[in-house]
Amino acid sequence: MARSKKHLGKYVDPRTDFGMKFYFGREENKILLIEFLNSLFEGEKIIVDLKYKTVEHDGDQEHMRRVVFDLHCIGNDGEIFIVEFQQLFQEFFKDRAVFYTSRLINKQLARGKKGNDYHLPEVYFVGILEFDVNSGSGLSFSRDTKRPYFYDVALCDKHTHEVFYDKLGYKIVSLPVFNKQPEELETVMDQWLYLLKHLSTMDKLPSFLDKRIFGRIFAIGEIGKLKEEDLMSYEASLKQRRDAESVYNSAMRAGEARGEARGKAEGRQEERAKADAEKRESAVKMLKNGFEVKMISEILGLTIEEVEKLK
Repeated sequence: MARSKKHLGKYVDPRTDFGMKFYFGREENKILLIEFLNSLFEGEKIIVDLKYKTVEHDGDQEHMRRVVFDLHCIGNDGEIFIVEFQQLFQEFFKDRAVFYTSRLINKQLARGKKGNDYHLPEVYFVGILEFDVNSGSGLSFSRDTKRPYFYDVALCDKHTHEVFYDKLGYKIVSLPVFNKQPEELETVMDQWLYLLKHLSTMDKLPSFLDKRIFGRIFAIGEIGKLKEEDLMSYEASLKQRRDAESVYNSAMRAGEARGEARGKAEGRQEERAKADAEKRESAVKMLKNGFEVKMISEILGLTIEEVEKLK
């Protein structure tokens, strides 16, 4: 008897590992990845074709693996550049992003090459984050008040803000921070981010999304069309995502609780310090008015030694 798929929704969730590979990691669907990347580059680069290298890096620990695409992209002017595309749901993502771009750059230097021939292709890291980088993790970016969900990072001079090296860039999307409503979608990037966040809850292609770009996703993404083995993989991936969310949310709540406890403890210390200062101030006034040390000690709860020091 066929299993019910109602609990899964109508469309494959692109925020799962399976969904990300399903929509973006297949040769026959690479136009979707090209369109998505072009929306993030916003005209800085226009990708006309791309070639997949590896899907997951060798040597990564199993529990740390996420969707990873190494892409050799061809621009509309014939230029070739490299894009590392990852979906991330973890701490230390900055270190991870720098590590992978460094590894990609290192691979471009031919072994045994001598001299000063260090001409390198452009390298970009694209990260789809499943958390807000500015909340509770000790990580922070300078927020763009208009687009707090998107970070376009380059090596810049700290004083002039001019780009120091224009062949390395990081384009980071913090998906949970993207909260635009349909009437607020201004760009193709906005439409893509809305789709990534809400596709799993939709039942058809809405009119506010460009059918020419997104029609293919709705055509191929129906869960009812999945083969049995793909359905099993998707269900496992969906469970993995929900488990990861649960662990992350629990860690965030624990961190908030620790912070609240520290705040309360610090508040109590401040209150005690303030009360002690007021007692000493009162003791000084009482000494000036001729009160005996012992009486002051009994009234204010200070030791005789503490009162003597205030004379």
